[in-house]
Amino acid sequence: MIISLLSLLGGLVMILAGANYLTDGASDLARRMGVSDLVVGLTVVAFGTSAPELAISILSAIEGSSGLAVGNVVGSNLFNTLVIVGVTAIATPIVVRRSILNNDIPMVVLASVVLLIMGNGVLLDGAKDAVIGRVDGLILLCLFMVFMRYTFTQAKAVPEPAAKADPAAVNVSENAKSLRLWQSLVYVAGGLAALVFGGDFFVDGASDIARRMGVSDAVIGLTIVAAGTSLPELAASLAAAMKGRTDMALGNVIGSNIFNIFLVLGCAATITPLPLGGIGNFDLLSLTGSALLFWFFGSFFGKRTINRAEGAVLVACYVAYTGWLVSQAVG
Repeated sequence: MIISLLSLLGGLVMILAGANYLTDGASDLARRMGVSDLVVGLTVVAFGTSAPELAISILSAIEGSSGLAVGNVVGSNLFNTLVIVGVTAIATPIVVRRSILNNDIPMVVLASVVLLIMGNGVLLDGAKDAVIGRVDGLILLCLFMVFMRYTFTQAKAVPEPAAKADPAAVNVSENAKSLRLWQSLVYVAGGLAALVFGGDFFVDGASDIARRMGVSDAVIGLTIVAAGTSLPELAASLAAAMKGRTDMALGNVIGSNIFNIFLVLGCAATITPLPLGGIGNFDLLSLTGSALLFWFFGSFFGKRTINRAEGAVLVACYVAYTGWLVSQAVG
């Protein structure tokens, strides 16, 4: 138990430190390259913080644990949208640029809808079992390449005036300390490594403690593993938002959700077909609903700002979903 507690606490420390260094390094690189915080969040930060999901889902697929592979992605995306956006908004209201509402958040909704459709082969196509097959996996990978092409095209576009996008970010950018190039690269690489390994230590410690307390493996997989692999996203988004980098915080969540479905599930399903097992329409509909709620709160009320009250609603939705999940697992 002592080792598990040390693993839990050590992982948390690594996650917090990694998020801080990753944000500083990525922000400095963005300034040097003339690339927006949003694009950095959608690519570098999102890919790095999605590494735990990628590793766990691919290894689970190879070892035949398809339910864990799919459940990890669905649970992580729910955590990203409801908890990370919610907690970040509670900490500091999130200003959402018009381009993010019109272009990027709809991609999260699209990814969720695509997964919902692929997970309903029994209903739509009369299939015997709900399976994400190799063809589905290849389609997801193709959609991922389209998303990356769009993102890099967006990087070349002229960004909105910074003052209109996020006044806080302007002040932070003006006052931010300048790093040497090698320092920025070390910050990014070291921050990503700390996030990934810290998340792994945290999940191992929490899972062992939960087992010792008599919690079932099913509940552990659907809650602790999904939330644990999303801790890097939570830490990175909070750190970015608290430093006025709300575009990077949003880009991290948006990019991570898209990476998880298109890249992570695409790779896993291409390796081996993924039966959904215990992942049902309630989970997939909850995922789609969370993406729509994310878009709705950004579009309406508060002039394109997700405020603290809306953040609290998002977190409450996740608590309700987790409560239902636990009740079904122990019932």
